[in-house]
Amino acid sequence: MSESTAAPTVIEFHFDAMCPFAYQTAVWMREVRRQTDLQIDWKFFSLEEINRREGKKHPWEREWSYGWSMMRIGALLRRSSMDDLDRWYERAGRALHAEGLKPHEPAVARHLLAELDLDPGIVDQAIDDPTTHDEVKADHDRVVASGGYGVPTIYFPEFTTATGDPECMFGPVVLDPPSGEAALRLWQATTAWLEFPYLFELQRPKNGYYQAVIADRLQTYLNARDWVSINRGEVVSFDRAAG
Repeated sequence: MSESTAAPTVIEFHFDAMCPFAYQTAVWMREVRRQTDLQIDWKFFSLEEINRREGKKHPWEREWSYGWSMMRIGALLRRSSMDDLDRWYERAGRALHAEGLKPHEPAVARHLLAELDLDPGIVDQAIDDPTTHDEVKADHDRVVASGGYGVPTIYFPEFTTATGDPECMFGPVVLDPPSGEAALRLWQATTAWLEFPYLFELQRPKNGYYQAVIADRLQTYLNARDWVSINRGEVVSFDRAAG
């Protein structure tokens, strides 16, 4: 993206409500949106599926499956209102990652929907509708087909690769998401990558100090989760504790 190229006006943000890093990035993206005309289209990705161990059920084979089921609720909301999905992800994410609640439990999910002046019955409607599986899976498969493996993954539909596909990036992965002018500086740094089609990776190693900071910042989430974190190199992924 050169100086003469317009900045992105729309992004497609893939998330899993279970993921603390996607949540932090989403907080930052909403701050960017607040200061610009950016449009955010929310889409899904399943850490439960991408990290499924051989012999375990796929999340769509379970009656209820943590992040997958939260996204099925979001899929039903998205059919009529992207804004309602936005509000659901913000509230469910804040509940899990900042307040230590358990939006992955149906009763808590119903309560949070009521807080948003949405019908708590949406939980049961989403779970009773098998096509919500299809919508979550289609979004998930899109990331995998692009070579993605986690979230946050952001697509830039106004910018295409040499193959004609939308540009996409994993990240940025950030703690303490910036606000104000700092949020816009990070946005400019992120979108500057669009100018360089073969720039693939820039990473700050997570030494012992940074690992301790991450553990401290994520303590509320760690206390509220009901799943196991899997550390694979620099990637933190998730799986069910059993089943």
